[in-house]
Amino acid sequence: MKGKLNYNLVVALVLLVVAALLPLFLQRTSGGKYNMIVLTYAMIWAVAASSLNLVLGYTGQACLAHGAFVGIGAYSLAIMVDRVGINYWLALPLTCLLTALIGCLIGLPSFRTRGPYFAIVTLCFNVIVYAIFENWTWLSGGYAGQPLTVPAVLSGRLARYYFVLAFLVLTLLVLRQIVKSIVGASFLSILSNEGLSEAVGISAFRYKLLSFTVSCFLAGLAGALFATASGRVDSSITSYLHSFYLLIYVLIGGVATLAGPVLGAVGLYFLLDRIKGLGEFRYVGFGILLILIIIYFPRGLVGGVNQLREWMKERRSTKTSPREEVAG
Repeated sequence: MKGKLNYNLVVALVLLVVAALLPLFLQRTSGGKYNMIVLTYAMIWAVAASSLNLVLGYTGQACLAHGAFVGIGAYSLAIMVDRVGINYWLALPLTCLLTALIGCLIGLPSFRTRGPYFAIVTLCFNVIVYAIFENWTWLSGGYAGQPLTVPAVLSGRLARYYFVLAFLVLTLLVLRQIVKSIVGASFLSILSNEGLSEAVGISAFRYKLLSFTVSCFLAGLAGALFATASGRVDSSITSYLHSFYLLIYVLIGGVATLAGPVLGAVGLYFLLDRIKGLGEFRYVGFGILLILIIIYFPRGLVGGVNQLREWMKERRSTKTSPREEVAG
């Protein structure tokens, strides 16, 4: 409706302004530089979680290999720049394309399976990738890892923060265009009823492979951003534990929502860093939080808020309808 305030857009713009001005405030507080670094990494994982959401939330495929694709992106950028000698700004898009190509090659046989078998296949791939980078020291650099020389313009904390923030916003804009397009509608039709989608001429295999390839492209971008922020990567970045963390970020934030993975990744990553003094016991509280959210907010935090808004609208409509009948 024309003239009607788009609250989602207003909230998004407000959050963007807050994120842009936040470093200026953090620099004046004790520990502000450290918090800026934490938020930078949190936004990187938000990009990775958003990429997973494209597959999980819009086509219903539970991929357990996104930790591997993030690691592949991180190592690809570092190897291209420091070993091959490719310019950083050229290696960045090449990294994303290479990760997408590997994802496409993995998706071709993986999408021949259905249900939990797809999750098992992708998890096995993640384990293989982790074993390769952990044991092939000539590729991964061993315990020392693979260094990355970043451009001078990205040498400062503030520059890296805004660099990652820009790519996070760009990722969300691209994903919004995808899910609002005909392609996105095809994704959702496969999620709702794959058999019916096939009956009306939608190739479930082709669209699932497309979503997976785009998702891997963005996961590679997250890996490249991680390598840029840290300046060095090691085999731990390819661990399958990161795949489970990303899955949790999406589930807690809200599946099939654009804001959900960002909220889940930034909120939980920052929360875990705040309580890291508890050691391994922090994961106990993390597990309890996950259980409570799954029980009381099965659609995630953002999904729960949307459900609450819908319920309030229904209550308002039921209250106003009798008056309209009397007036009529």
